[in-house]
Amino acid sequence: MPTKRKYWLMKSEPDVFSIEALEKKKSEGWDGVRNYQARNFMREMREGDLVLFYHSNAKPSGVAGVATIVGEARPDPTQFDPKSDYYDAGSTREEPRWDLVEVGFVEKFEDVIPLETLKADAKLEGMLVTRKGSRLSVTPVEKAHFERVLKLAGSKTRA
Repeated sequence: MPTKRKYWLMKSEPDVFSIEALEKKKSEGWDGVRNYQARNFMREMREGDLVLFYHSNAKPSGVAGVATIVGEARPDPTQFDPKSDYYDAGSTREEPRWDLVEVGFVEKFEDVIPLETLKADAKLEGMLVTRKGSRLSVTPVEKAHFERVLKLAGSKTRA
């Protein structure tokens, strides 16, 4: 029995990794996540799940496009590299702490959908990214919220 598609929001600072960079590369490992709850969400991701690609610490911060999961969770190699900003001396190859998923490009929105627009939309009430103090870089998104963001963006993507 096929699993039901899930929906996610993943945040990246555009000067670190942007929707434009993903479009150019086609797919990329989403590495460097160092929060256990965000890591656990990534472990739930399955190939074919859809992702709202969110630019954080940007002007404006907001949803910039859509990605898809093309590779499920596996150990993040940056945790083992002492030269990496994401190195974790306590993580071992036998018992890795951190994972990454492979994301693939789907669509870049014509305009970023700003966080303020998301917060002001009554149909997005309860969406985790709109909550005060929501700092997680990876969060689940309800299908209705995902579809609403696609509509706000004038997206061609279908949930």
